Amino acid sequence: MSKVTRIAYSRALNAGKHAQLAEQAARLGRVRSEVWQRYGSVRGAQVPDRTVRDQWMADGTGTSFRVLANPWKETVRDAMADIRASCESAKVKAREAVPRHTADEQERRRLYGLLKGDRWASDPYLARIMRKHWRRGHSHIDNQIVVRADQYTTWTLAEGGNVWLAVPGLERRSRVAIPLNTTVAPSGTLRLILRGGRVEVHYQVDDSSLKSSNRPCGTRSIGVDKGYTEVLTDSDGQHHGTDFGPLLTAQSDLRKRKGQARAKLRAVSDRAIEAGDRAKAERIERNNLGTAKRDRQAARWRTLVRNITYQAVNDVVDKADVVVAEDLSKPFTGRKKLGRNTNRRLAAWTKGLTARALHDVPERRGSALVLVNAAYTSQADPRTGLLAVRRGGRLHLPGGVVMCADHAAAINILHRASDPDITLHTPYTRVRQILQERADRQRTRLPVQDSSSHLGGERNIQTPMRKSA
Repeated sequence: MSKVTRIAYSRALNAGKHAQLAEQAARLGRVRSEVWQRYGSVRGAQVPDRTVRDQWMADGTGTSFRVLANPWKETVRDAMADIRASCESAKVKAREAVPRHTADEQERRRLYGLLKGDRWASDPYLARIMRKHWRRGHSHIDNQIVVRADQYTTWTLAEGGNVWLAVPGLERRSRVAIPLNTTVAPSGTLRLILRGGRVEVHYQVDDSSLKSSNRPCGTRSIGVDKGYTEVLTDSDGQHHGTDFGPLLTAQSDLRKRKGQARAKLRAVSDRAIEAGDRAKAERIERNNLGTAKRDRQAARWRTLVRNITYQAVNDVVDKADVVVAEDLSKPFTGRKKLGRNTNRRLAAWTKGLTARALHDVPERRGSALVLVNAAYTSQADPRTGLLAVRRGGRLHLPGGVVMCADHAAAINILHRASDPDITLHTPYTRVRQILQERADRQRTRLPVQDSSSHLGGERNIQTPMRKSA
């Protein structure tokens, strides 16, 4: 069982309440900044958050923040969790570097054990790699309040009406009542984020309570390829989330136009300041260069993109109990120079969201996710596994056959799961070399050394073991 995040928004919150919450968030921001300054380093990540809280209560540091005890203690806990998360992220990079460092399997196991046991500082190589990927962090977050489950209350004014939320204020026995836009009361620990003149209430619920958790998964192994014009293309040739590309393009072009217009207004404001007309500059700043409306529109756009992405992954899981996909955490290594408009649109490419959906949805619905090395999958003939000619979104195969490159990539990704020579961390240069060696063997009519054919025919996908519900 895992958790999913739900967000409720404040509704018609008056300026006085918002100002109280903003002041509290700013003071808690100083708490968060102090935690990162003192403990956001290699040594600090090993310190438990309770040790920090006890020390600050003893030396009077906690009272200097001028907030109630529970809010700053929860902020300390939250900041220390962020520091540990950044450490874990660096450990992922270190694990990926270990196979490149040594081919000795026993040495690899030793290094992996040091990373798992948080004893990597004792090894010079791991200490160097960790310091490379985990630099001292700093926090500038000053718009968040973490509220423990026993520190707030909820109620409704009428049956079936919207929920009200009361959270602690800056003074003892004072509460700030927040009207929400939902009829479902939030539960558990809350994270209040002040953004765009309103309050976002983030909380987590069990994924078993979601309707999608009760939908059965399919019974087949399906390969999927991440695209731009659609969220996913599967190995059956079906496109999922076809509204994705036009939505990204429209949003990217809108941002470009808005940015150009704002730049012109900013130039007018700067000229007014140079001419001594500060009143005009202030009017432009107040009426034309605000961010509240822009932030609200961006939030709506992110919600729409998320809905399309998760719906696309659910459609794939409807027919798959094993989903084979590329590792979307890898950076792109393409060397082809693209235009500025294309680069801007690709920068908005939400592959991180797709990676998260591919992790969440199969886990929630009892399916399995297999990550493979996707190098050259969109350039290889799915019938033979050999490199072909790609032009744009089309893959030109021998015999005059033309395929959709995304469809071919999805088939090759499915085949890659059973390829004994190409692992998840095989460098792309080695992948190309392997494909070239296979092509040379075919041309010289030499038998394939491995008895299990990986150039064609049926592939047997090994289904990972899954815990029973």
